[in-house]
Amino acid sequence: MKLIIRALSFVILIATPMSGQDYVFKVLANKGGNTVKIADNPTDWEPIKTGTTLNGDDELRITENSYIGLVHASGKTVELKNQGNYYVRDLAAKLGNSRSSVASKYANFVINKMTTDEDEDINRNHRKYLTVTGAVERSVLDAPISLRMPSSVEVLNEKALIRWDKVEEADQYVFTVKNMYDDTILTKEVDQPFIWLELSKAPVNTEELIIVSVKAKNNHKIYSGNYGIKRLTGVDADPILKELEQLSTSLKEESSLNKLILATFYEENNLLIDAMMNYERAVQLSPDVEQFSIAYQLFTKRNGLE
Repeated sequence: MKLIIRALSFVILIATPMSGQDYVFKVLANKGGNTVKIADNPTDWEPIKTGTTLNGDDELRITENSYIGLVHASGKTVELKNQGNYYVRDLAAKLGNSRSSVASKYANFVINKMTTDEDEDINRNHRKYLTVTGAVERSVLDAPISLRMPSSVEVLNEKALIRWDKVEEADQYVFTVKNMYDDTILTKEVDQPFIWLELSKAPVNTEELIIVSVKAKNNHKIYSGNYGIKRLTGVDADPILKELEQLSTSLKEESSLNKLILATFYEENNLLIDAMMNYERAVQLSPDVEQFSIAYQLFTKRNGLE
């Protein structure tokens, strides 16, 4: 576990650069034998490490089949996947002059979630993490199937990805949605252990709270407990949506780094289903960069979603 934590020692900028923070980029993620030529020492190429500080006159060399993820002092991100040499000043020039304190804020949160005391084993102290997040309060732990969500959760987005444990004996599952009066309003059969639920469409869009569950189609003894989902709207959603709008302005590109920062935003606001979707998308966009997969694994451990 110590090696994982060291590999994930993402060092990210503070929202507004202060004294002693005179840099252009910091390295958020790195894969491969990439190197940097520091302007003050132009004769040597040094290995790139996560947390490396880059200044305008530095030069990067990206090797074949490698990856570097950078966070600019403005909070914007850059991904480099193509082999070649890159001057830091040229990369920065492409980003423009706009700044985002919100993007920097949540980029900074990434390191707080990725770093843990090296003497602490997250697996060993799993119960402590569950207690912190409230996940131990779930009343559905004894059911044969567990959905990868707390027993009650809020969702901001219009679509929710609902996952559950795969059951070897089940070829198909029956997914059921009930309203708060225990009336069944939607039933779907699926052959994979997940479903995309459209929260903004009938018949669920008019419900304040919905209750979801799943069971094996051909064996009703294999079932889940009931899980509550509430769409976050109105005055409760307004401050989160305002911050999300600012964040999205800086994170326009569909990239693993941006999805990781968005995932952290949702997690910080206790919107775990929204966070999970962004963690998964980060992994999908860069499946060969192990750091994103580990970030997703640590998210599930923190929140009892394994």
